[in-house]
Amino acid sequence: MANEFTFRITTTRFDEDYAPSESSRITTNFANLARGERRRENLRGALAMIDGRLNDLARTDNPRGDRYTAELDIVSAHLRFADAGDDREFPLLEVLDIHILDRVTGERHPGIVGNNFSSYLRDYDFSILLPSAQQTPGEFVVPEDFGDLHGKLFQHFLVSDAYRERFAPSPVVCISVSTSRTYRRNGNRHPVLGVEYEQDAFSLTDEYFAKMGLQVRYFMPRGSAAPLAFYHRGDLLADYTDLQLIATIATMETFQKIYRPEIYNADSPAGDVYRPSLERADFTPTEITYDRVERSQLASAQGKYAEEHLVAPHRQALTRWAARFPASAR
Repeated sequence: MANEFTFRITTTRFDEDYAPSESSRITTNFANLARGERRRENLRGALAMIDGRLNDLARTDNPRGDRYTAELDIVSAHLRFADAGDDREFPLLEVLDIHILDRVTGERHPGIVGNNFSSYLRDYDFSILLPSAQQTPGEFVVPEDFGDLHGKLFQHFLVSDAYRERFAPSPVVCISVSTSRTYRRNGNRHPVLGVEYEQDAFSLTDEYFAKMGLQVRYFMPRGSAAPLAFYHRGDLLADYTDLQLIATIATMETFQKIYRPEIYNADSPAGDVYRPSLERADFTPTEITYDRVERSQLASAQGKYAEEHLVAPHRQALTRWAARFPASAR
């Protein structure tokens, strides 16, 4: 396979001094928290929530509930094309890498990479490509190849030298459940992940992540108000330590409490049958400022950015490469 492009990885520490880089998606959840007059308070509050939940779940030999702290890095993957030009490099995606610092022993334990997932090309697919396919009122149409390029690029990134040199385990992406689906407990219970749910049908997001080579399971950890969606490649229950899973839960549940408090900071937890809703009134908002409307509005603008700087200038190279993408990797 010709080497039309390679990947370059950069990392940015996510702490109370975090400021978005120029190449970071302005709708990314991290950037949204780090803007405005309350940016430092927002970041400090989010990090405190993460550490609080981390220690709440990691209770063994932790009598004061302050043994662990999470160290977070935003991992940016840049797609670098061999051909010259202004659009030679494109900020393809961002994920989150976690380490857990044990304040008692001084050890730093590796967490799981993935967690949050942000992608310009996904903005293009959902905000530009998908709406353009809707021709008949009342009929929802999904293009047959919807998400194919994005999925192949993601899988190619995971087997790239850039990824393998930095990360040993496969990623886990942890996000909110879909408000368009109903979830039911199936009787399984994991000591860390909690009770397991199954959805009534795959959502478009589930299918999109499947093209990235990720399958999904839904779990509601102890003390949570709603299940989380865990997208993974291997064995979610066997491939990671309890502390790694705890760090992912603590981090992503915190972000979801900020982003979707109607679901994840609801006053009553999900029951045996659960239909998530953003219309609920019985929830407690966090004190952390997050502009959900702005994030939604900017998705279209960033989809157009991906079209102008990735899809259009590199369409032929990407189409040529995707046609040769090995079937075994799909």
